[in-house]
Amino acid sequence: MCGIVGYLGKNEKKEILLDGLQELEYRGYDSAGIAIIEDKKLKNFKAVGRLQNLREKTKDYLSNGFGVSIGHTRWATHGKPTELNAHPHMGAYSFVVHNGIIENYQALKEELQEDGVQFLSQTDTETIVHLFEKNYNSNSNAWQSFQETIAKLEGAYATLLITEADEESIYFAKNGSPMLIGFNGDDIYFASSDTPIIGKATEVYYLEDGEFGFAKNGKVTLFDSNGEKSFSTQALATNKAMAQKDGFRFFMEKEIYEQSQVMNDTMMGRLLEDRVDFEELDEKLFENIDNIKICACGTSYHSALTGSYLLERVAKIPCQVEIASEFRYKKPLLNERTLFITISQSGETADTLEALKMAKRAGLKSLSICNVDNSSIVRESNGAILTRAGIEKGVASTKAFATQTMVLWMLTLYVAQIKKTISQEQLNAELEAMRHTPKALLVTDKLHSKMTRLSKRYLHGHGFFFIGRDLFFPLALEGALKLKEISYLHAEGYPAGEMKHGPIALADSELFTIALMPKTLHYDKIKSNVEELCARDATVLAISPEPFELADDFVQTIYYTHPMLEFFEMMVITQLLALEISVRLGNDVDMPKNLAKSVTVE
Repeated sequence: MCGIVGYLGKNEKKEILLDGLQELEYRGYDSAGIAIIEDKKLKNFKAVGRLQNLREKTKDYLSNGFGVSIGHTRWATHGKPTELNAHPHMGAYSFVVHNGIIENYQALKEELQEDGVQFLSQTDTETIVHLFEKNYNSNSNAWQSFQETIAKLEGAYATLLITEADEESIYFAKNGSPMLIGFNGDDIYFASSDTPIIGKATEVYYLEDGEFGFAKNGKVTLFDSNGEKSFSTQALATNKAMAQKDGFRFFMEKEIYEQSQVMNDTMMGRLLEDRVDFEELDEKLFENIDNIKICACGTSYHSALTGSYLLERVAKIPCQVEIASEFRYKKPLLNERTLFITISQSGETADTLEALKMAKRAGLKSLSICNVDNSSIVRESNGAILTRAGIEKGVASTKAFATQTMVLWMLTLYVAQIKKTISQEQLNAELEAMRHTPKALLVTDKLHSKMTRLSKRYLHGHGFFFIGRDLFFPLALEGALKLKEISYLHAEGYPAGEMKHGPIALADSELFTIALMPKTLHYDKIKSNVEELCARDATVLAISPEPFELADDFVQTIYYTHPMLEFFEMMVITQLLALEISVRLGNDVDMPKNLAKSVTVE
């Protein structure tokens, strides 16, 4: 959610900002804006809705010569999506953009209003610019005023501020929300992630929590709580190919097709001939560990649930899964013999990050599973496994879920090897199944065409049940979530055996049931559960290697020698079903309403 870009230099600034914001569209947004200082004068433009609206507003504007500039895509947290609530927010002579939430903004706002400050927006962000100008009006020192401002802020934030009081500088601060600085000669860039500056900057520095400073004259001066500090940059990746659609209609469609390839990337160097090895991990991380707790949100929570089945069954280690937003407030009982695992696609998920910090304060060892190196969660953890999914622009996660699940499967075997809870014969069977996973993830023309035809029959009704047992219960949850996210149809995931304990009351011809019926796990049990629904006239789409005569629709799977191969093949089918239903309904598949890609606030 919410994306920041900034640029200081002599190049044309409007296009740098707009192109950068376009690269951040995948995070989700409802308004956008830019602000520029050149010739000692502030200019700003804002628009509600798509970035194209902002481009239209700025089509007659060009920025020439040296200047400073900031831009922002906003996803509403405080205040509705309006131009007044869009960033950048303006004071009398300054502009600010901000990601995160200022938790004490209400108290700051009341204090400023008592001093006669007029607020134009409903946002927490506007307090930053007014507080800065109040300080500057007292001391006439812009840098001192900015330091005094951020010292008063409580909560998570990444912020950029420009002001006519120091028209050649960009002030910045980072605490809890991601931000980086890019460098190319005297040109300096700021962004929420790598993508806006790839192809522009050559070196990058990832800001740490509590760091702040200013950019001026082609240089960055950096501070933390101990005063001014030195820092080292690193090379910035240059390949943007993964961020392009490559001929597909939607990024989500492209990412479904990419799963087979990225799964190879995920396993590369880790899946060896006779074992799993993570060279990025130290086996000491698992010493004196007799319990695992996994914490995650949304899709990552579903991969965590899948992992918990594998860890207990194969590695023989107790595993509990927690929803991060609930974990933080339940006053959990934590002991130091528990390994705390966090899962996040972005590595910036606010609830998960705070849960991790809580576990660390309790003395637990921590491990993160993430797609983004140098992200907050990765940096905060004792160890990290990168999923190597590449850039995922579709808001509804696909390949991130697949790679998270594969990492958990590999981690299960890795732990089992350390704990010696698996025989070499069983380990070899697991490794052989893993090697076949990329094939199970291939999307054939025949399969995609079938899902396109089937989708026209599932555009109405009063809801969907996705049902499965064992490992396939988390997949049912994930299948239902995908459909909800992009089709806006009501869907629930349920353990198949629980249908008779209440939900079956909803069964009729207008209730669509997506039945995950693997041959390798409890087939007869789930077949009986689905027959109960058929007897009550529910419309059933069965996904199974075994033909099911009572089903209204049937998709036959191929890989039924191992539960996880069936899992991944069925995963692709549910993703394609959600995609094609959404397309038929005319929805924006990649950027569904009300959703954001990276949830960096509570």
